[in-house]
Order: sequence, then C-alpha cells, then structure tokens
Amino acid sequence: MDGLDRFDIAILRELQADGRLSNAELSTRVGLSAAPCWRRVRALEEGGYIKGYRAEIDRHKIGLGVLAFVRLDAERNNANVTRQLEEAIRAVPEVISCHYISGTGTFELQVVSRDLNSFSQFARDVLLNLPNVKDLHTSFSLGEVKAGGALPLGQLLSDRSPGG
Repeated sequence: MDGLDRFDIAILRELQADGRLSNAELSTRVGLSAAPCWRRVRALEEGGYIKGYRAEIDRHKIGLGVLAFVRLDAERNNANVTRQLEEAIRAVPEVISCHYISGTGTFELQVVSRDLNSFSQFARDVLLNLPNVKDLHTSFSLGEVKAGGALPLGQLLSDRSPGG
C-alpha cells in the first residue's frame, strides 16, 4: 500500500473498536460497499497494518489478579546476552509484555499471576533464573485506569497529502 486514505483510516478505527465486525457492518460504518471494503481490509492485513485479531480476556475472571511491572537488569549488555535473555523471556507465558528500555534496567516486563504468593514464587523460580539476570525491581498495579486502548489514528489524517 502506498498510503492510507480516509477509508483505510476509518476501517482501522472501526476494527480497533470491534474486531468482530462483519464485513457488511464494517462497510456500512465506513461508507463503502462490501467488496471494496473487504479488499481494503485484506490489503491492510497484507501490508502489515493489521497484525491479527484476538479476544481481549478479563484477567481477573480467569484468576490472574496480580499485574506486576518488573524492571529486569541484565548482567552484561552485549548482543549475545541480550538475545539469549529475549528468547528466554518470550518463552514465559506469564510475561504478557516485554520492552527493551533505555535508562536504568534492560527490560520492562508486564507479568500476570494469581496472587502475591504465586508471583513471589514465580519471581524466585523463573525470573531470577533467566539467563544473565542481575537484578529485578517490581511494582504492582493497584488498579487499572486504562488498558488495551486503541492506537490513536489522528496523525494519519494530518500526514495525508491534499486530495488523498
């Protein structure tokens, strides 16, 4: 895709709000007929704008009451050590998000657990035993203000060329 026009942006906005929309409903909402809407969705998928679809699950309802933010410090920061640690982190299902960060620490992880005791055991048995881990610093979520938010798309409208 060469660029996104107002229909593509509208499709992205609607699908972020509800990824289960039928093509018929989506096409009505964005003002296109069904076939061109479907082609645009396919092009957005193939172009990598839409990475996938999934259900957003309430972690509390499935018994994961603790959300921890863990800053993980690596023993040494070189390419091989970092790659080993990244691979190990990817393999841990309780780590739901991981970012390589600037400043103090090497990685910032979001970790879910049943309760504080489970998290404590997990930190000792799993996180501290990841390759080349020097230290952990943990903060716990005391309540969610905003999560799973849609990405802002306003910059796409201002980036468009006139007449696009």
